[in-house]
Amino acid sequence: MGETGTGHQGVYQNVLTNYLISQARTVEASVNRALWALLERSERIASEVFLTEPRINEMEIVIDEHAIRMLRQGNLQEAEVRLIVATLKINNDLERMGDLAVNLSERTISLANLGNVASPAELEPMATAVRAMVSKCLGALIYQNVDLATQVLESDDVVDQYRDRLFEALLAGMTADPAVAAPNLHFVLASRHLERLADHATNIAEDVLFWVRGLEVRHGRSRLSEAVDENARAAGAV
Repeated sequence: MGETGTGHQGVYQNVLTNYLISQARTVEASVNRALWALLERSERIASEVFLTEPRINEMEIVIDEHAIRMLRQGNLQEAEVRLIVATLKINNDLERMGDLAVNLSERTISLANLGNVASPAELEPMATAVRAMVSKCLGALIYQNVDLATQVLESDDVVDQYRDRLFEALLAGMTADPAVAAPNLHFVLASRHLERLADHATNIAEDVLFWVRGLEVRHGRSRLSEAVDENARAAGAV
């Protein structure tokens, strides 16, 4: 009977992981489409993002229900508990990233309706940095890759710097020319959505490290490299 239970738990874990990976791929596609729409100022591409949101919301519920079902099975190993805890947190971050993709698309449509408005210089590099963080955090999730997760944490400050420079430039533009207040406000909101995407990517990277290595780095990133190295040495010694 013990072996059967273990086998069932293994099936539950695989199903949960596959659900999470499917959700991650869907969210990544939605975010990439929203970023592309923003940079190209394309209403058509932006509209496609809205079609994906219901699927993301439905999958969030399915994943939560499956994770809770696993908890009710009992007799969980430490690695199984970490998987469930990380999944519940990552699932929430993925759903929020889907929402932010919708928010970005709404900003894109508003900007497109304002006519030929020039984008701020920092917008494209900021969007590129965010796209890289999202890709790496979801790669870390899909492949349970600690190195990719660590790279995401190291990139967070870069996005914050872009946000600060973008905000300063947009504020200066509105002060100098009140006529650009409307488009600049949309760009400010878009930069805020981009920053939040980076924050959720960071959260997911932290949860991947907790899931895969049992590392808690949310309040001690300065010790991240040391902890990763120690954990890797311990794993190699087994």
